[in-house]
Amino acid sequence: MDHTEFNDDVDGLYDGTYAGLPIAVPAADDGEMPAADQAAWRISESVYDSEGTFEEEFALFLEKVDSTAVRAVIIGGWGEAFDTDSSKVVGLLAGNASRLPALRSLFFGAMPSEECEISWIRQGDITPLLEAFPLLERLEVRGGSGLRLRPVRHEHLKALRFETGGLPAEVVRAVGECAFPALEHLELWLGVSQYGGDASVSDLAPILSGERLPALRHLGLQDSEIQDEVAAAVAAAPVVARLESLALSMGVLTDEGAEALLSGQPLTHLKRLDLHHHYLTDEMIKRVAGALPGVEVDLSEREEPDEDWRYVAVAE
Repeated sequence: MDHTEFNDDVDGLYDGTYAGLPIAVPAADDGEMPAADQAAWRISESVYDSEGTFEEEFALFLEKVDSTAVRAVIIGGWGEAFDTDSSKVVGLLAGNASRLPALRSLFFGAMPSEECEISWIRQGDITPLLEAFPLLERLEVRGGSGLRLRPVRHEHLKALRFETGGLPAEVVRAVGECAFPALEHLELWLGVSQYGGDASVSDLAPILSGERLPALRHLGLQDSEIQDEVAAAVAAAPVVARLESLALSMGVLTDEGAEALLSGQPLTHLKRLDLHHHYLTDEMIKRVAGALPGVEVDLSEREEPDEDWRYVAVAE
């Protein structure tokens, strides 16, 4: 899996591409639409000026598109997503899994900030999506409020991403307890405690051991207010030896965390180290770059603390 296809843009997914396919919406009229397997289909109930409920939009999708050939789906808003959790939408998708046998990529909760701030999106238990789609290869979830995950085994999932301003510790622990033998790309936006990001380094231990993640090639532990502690844990983590890329970006990484990385296990085998949005000094930036001459190191977006306050890239 090409890990460069993932980015940190918390908005979007209305146009452009997803999973290598152009984004399309089912047409209510008889207008021309792409073939079912040649687009990533966005299904959404708008927060503002909605012409139909999510259930009606989903029914339109099933009516207008050959769902048996659909490879990628983007789930946008479900009305007032800050008041209603995602349970009904999860149930609707899972209940129609037999009509989506070719589905391989799913982005769940793709709402731009203009519709709903990331930490206002009310999620629920997303485990039924993994249970209903055993051939799913890519699952991305936006929003951490109310998010739940039960430990499961999934044989085919290659990419799992949680975009949040606060990822609950119980979800982090559940990821570590899941068995994902095919997973290559794991990305967790840990967020801040103010918005429910209460995971500690100890919660990451099963992930960092890599025991249930034999195929993992990219690990992202990002957007954290304990980024220095995370970096120190990563510096000694067994899983790192098999990685091709590592992201500790978007958080409040300081010289302390960077020093731990440089003092830990070798990182010269990496193709890419993403540290963008950081609080490193000029001297440390030079040290990190100089210590990893064959690695593509992203040290962009150096931030300045506001007195003693440092902020993550994505919170509210």
